[in-house]
Order: sequence, then structure tokens, then C-alpha cells
Amino acid sequence: MNGHEQSTSYILMVRPEAFGYNPQTAESNAFQSNDGALTNEEIRNKAREEFDTFATDLSNKGVNVMVIKDTHEPETPDAVFPNNWITTHEDGTIITYPMEAPLRRLERRDDVIYTCAEKFVVKKRHYLEFYEDDQKYLEGTGSMIFDRANKIVYSCRSTRTHPMVLNEFCQITGYRPVVFSAVDGNNHPIYHTNVMMAMGDEFVVICMESIKTEEERSRLYEIFSSTGKDVIEITFEQVNSFAGNMLQVLNSRNQRIMVMSEQAYNSLRADQIERIRQYAQILYSPLYTIENYGGGSARCMIAEIFLPEK
Repeated sequence: MNGHEQSTSYILMVRPEAFGYNPQTAESNAFQSNDGALTNEEIRNKAREEFDTFATDLSNKGVNVMVIKDTHEPETPDAVFPNNWITTHEDGTIITYPMEAPLRRLERRDDVIYTCAEKFVVKKRHYLEFYEDDQKYLEGTGSMIFDRANKIVYSCRSTRTHPMVLNEFCQITGYRPVVFSAVDGNNHPIYHTNVMMAMGDEFVVICMESIKTEEERSRLYEIFSSTGKDVIEITFEQVNSFAGNMLQVLNSRNQRIMVMSEQAYNSLRADQIERIRQYAQILYSPLYTIENYGGGSARCMIAEIFLPEK
């Protein structure tokens, strides 16, 4: 890792093999759809094309991309979203997480961790997946948004984010939890915090109208103010276009880049784009197939590597 605490120039991505609509995750992910317009093979081919374009775009910008191949067996339709099962930390810690959908639990791979350990220092691994036995889940940086400099973790309540597991994460890392309730435009609980919120060094992108109570909104504004974050608000409509699913990364020159999908970028107003560009370059890529059938976008496709280099 180099540069700012909030972001890294090293990322891990998993090239999809068996990508497709997963009915197990659709129960709590209102962003997924299965319109039947494409065959399974067409969906998989388009997803691979989108992945390859995205990974190439990131590399061309100077981001260090470690691409891992998905497995043929077992088939894991959501493997393109590795951020849900693993996080890495500056002290050499790796944490793996409990996942709500049984199919998604197959995505956890020791060989991926061994690959990371070839280039980076791994000192300790914490296994939180045992919570699955009690139906308690915490899906990595889907469930959690980190303000790394201030050691704060933001998280919205959902079936995929259990407070007991979140508290254990905080005990391991020393982070302070800030928990709130968020709903979509149809008043359904938002399944992952990272579809309505993204954190940069000096700013936060967030859908404040999704926060259910005035008390929780006020508390968030106060914390953002005390930590020096410029609050860039987005709408429900923009959340539906994955504008909350952004991620700030660095390139090899330590320049900040805000990564998002083409759909997310096209949903933003000119003033929102200008405010983001005050803090970071913008990189966007077409991810329509992955967004439509997988219900996740650019941020979900990136697992950041914060481990010390060997």
C-alpha cells in the first residue's frame, strides 16, 4: 500500500466464470432483476467483457489490479463481488466474513489469500464465518463503509448486517460503529450500506433521504462535520443507478480516483460531478449486465489490499 490511509493503489478483482442471477441473494437485494432477455451464456459472456474492460480501465489509470480467476466448480454466480467476503488491513490482518446466501459462502477461497501472501505481509487472519451457524451475517465492505483515518465504520441495519458480528469486527480493529436504518424509494430496507454511501478522504457521497429518522440524519451530519467531510448528497433515483456504489482508489502516482459505473456517472448532475472532481479524478466503466443481474456495481467488484508490501 502507498499514500493515504483511506485508499490504496492495490486492488483485487475476481474475473467471473459462472456469473448470473442468484435467486438466493435476490430475496434481500432489490437491485437485482432477471428479465429473461438474455440466455445464461450471453449473460456470462457480457459480464466477462464488462469485467475485462473495467479492469483494463483501472490498470490504464495506474491502479495495481490483481486479477483472480473464478472457479469452474463450484459455480459461484456472485464471485465477481469479492469485497463481501474479505477485507485486508494495514497491520497485516485479513478478516473473512459470514454471508447470508449459502451459494455466496463458496466464494471464500484460501488460495486467494495465499496469492495475496506471496506479495504482501499477512500476519493474522480472523475467521468470522462461524456466525453463519447462528444466521448472523456481516458482508464485508458491502455491510460496512470505513472512514479509515478516523477509525469509524458506518453501517445500515439489514438482514446481512448483524450487530453482534459488527461489534466483533470493531473489537478486532478498534473501529467505532455508527449504525443507522436506511430504506430505498419503496421503503424496503437497503441490503448493503455501500449502495447508498461512499467515503473519500475529504468527502462522503450519501443518500440522506434514505435515512429513516431525523435523529439519525442529524447524528450523521454531526459526525461528518466533526471529521471534516464534505457531504455530497444523492437521490433515491441515483441510488437505483448505483451512484452510491463508488470507491476512491489511488494510482501509482498517489492520485485519487473515484471509481463508478457508466450508469452511475450518467445519473449524476453536473454540480455533483464538479464537487467530486474537486477531490478526485473520475473513472467510469459500463457495467450494465453485472448491475442488472448481480445487483452490484463498481465498488462491489473491488476488494482493496491494504496489507504491507513485502
